[in-house]
Amino acid sequence: MTERDMSKAALRGEPSYVWRDGQRRRLNMIQKFAGERMRGNVLENGCGVGMYVEKMTELGANVTGLEYDFDRARDARVNSEKIINAAGEFLPLPSSTFDLILSHEVIEHVQDDRLAVAEMVRVLKVGGRVVIFCPNLGYPVETHGIFWRGKYYFGNKPFVNYLPRVWRDKLAPHVRVYSRRDMQKLFEGLPVKFIERTIIFGAYDNIIARTGIFGKIIRTVLQFMEATPLKTLGLSHFWVVEKV
Repeated sequence: MTERDMSKAALRGEPSYVWRDGQRRRLNMIQKFAGERMRGNVLENGCGVGMYVEKMTELGANVTGLEYDFDRARDARVNSEKIINAAGEFLPLPSSTFDLILSHEVIEHVQDDRLAVAEMVRVLKVGGRVVIFCPNLGYPVETHGIFWRGKYYFGNKPFVNYLPRVWRDKLAPHVRVYSRRDMQKLFEGLPVKFIERTIIFGAYDNIIARTGIFGKIIRTVLQFMEATPLKTLGLSHFWVVEKV
């Protein structure tokens, strides 16, 4: 990874480049809570290189992708003409336009997450839903790397999120992490109701690729924990919010 790529990964995360079990599982979750909305107007807010845009289009959705990074937006346009290069805090879109909005591991990277959420609610139709995945404070690994003495160190860093917030945010000032209370605050005063608020583990495709059956056992055990109080240790929040 070049220095420029490292800088981009630090500021904006790394999008999905390969469609694997983890992405398939999340798409199934999106479908479950979208219902018929999946056949309406759909916005992916922070679409990366367009993997979910492509898959949701195949399911019959009229998908618009929005991406802040110009290079990634350009790559996404290879498979879709409906890609907008803009910031999530200032959506260049009319109010009450979309039946479904997907925000997949994005709000932790924007400058103003509260404003980004308010904008998604604004462009959503009444009865439409926002599906959000974002990092969980309880996960014992910071997956976005850290800064130490002015240098960025890419990759998974254990126990960073368990430090006091002021220390954690000095090591990872480039990315937010959320408790349930943090998530709740994002929607205060907005015309919404909560359909689903839970925490999920990952699919650990990279571990499975390296270790085979051992990795699959790890995935099975961790995903089983989603049905227990130990889900608080999970990788990502999964929230579904409906506009009222």
